[in-house]
Amino acid sequence: MEFMLDTANLEEIKKFEKIIPLAGVTSNPSIIKKEGKIDFFNHMKEIKKIIGDKASLHIQVVGEDYETILKDAKTILENIHKDIYIKVPVTSEGLKAIKTLKRENVNITATAIYTKFQGYLAIEAGADYIAPYYNRMENMNISPKEVITEFSKAIERSKSHTKILAASFKNVGQVNSAFECGAQAATVGCDILNQGFSMPAIKKAVDDFTSDWESIFGLGTKIYDLK
Repeated sequence: MEFMLDTANLEEIKKFEKIIPLAGVTSNPSIIKKEGKIDFFNHMKEIKKIIGDKASLHIQVVGEDYETILKDAKTILENIHKDIYIKVPVTSEGLKAIKTLKRENVNITATAIYTKFQGYLAIEAGADYIAPYYNRMENMNISPKEVITEFSKAIERSKSHTKILAASFKNVGQVNSAFECGAQAATVGCDILNQGFSMPAIKKAVDDFTSDWESIFGLGTKIYDLK
């Protein structure tokens, strides 16, 4: 399983890079908007510096037509890092660009996927990751569980290298479900990660352990104090 952060906030990335087994960071224009009018290229370089070479950075193009998508992709690779994963929405123009970029050995994350058809086409085009939008599909009465399961089967049948990078979550349960349906990766917002650690039962269990320990060895005593 790969856990990625869906954010461009430097402090959040620094925080969670120390906590979770971070496989990468993803962004899109809507996420960038939350950071304001940043120095885009230097900001992305800083993210890459924080996460290091072992984690991937996924940056989305803004162009909507074939030529502009290619120009955006080339600019990202030349001005940030040659190993960036270029996020391209799976439209007719996007798919055309994905085919061209893969012929040039560019890392591709095919995004804005709502349907099986989009995913099947992106897999066949050689995308490294496909990003189905879990919660958004659910809101449209499309079963994300079924879609992700069928993507997983298609990848296995075709012996494709494509990985499913599930995205767009509103809670931890959806993330769990995506993995259980066959997604190899999930990109989650920091709010979802905070949800995962904030269950009252977790804190109560830790507090109970501490209380039991201190009832024997004294208030505030730690194991290292016993040496």
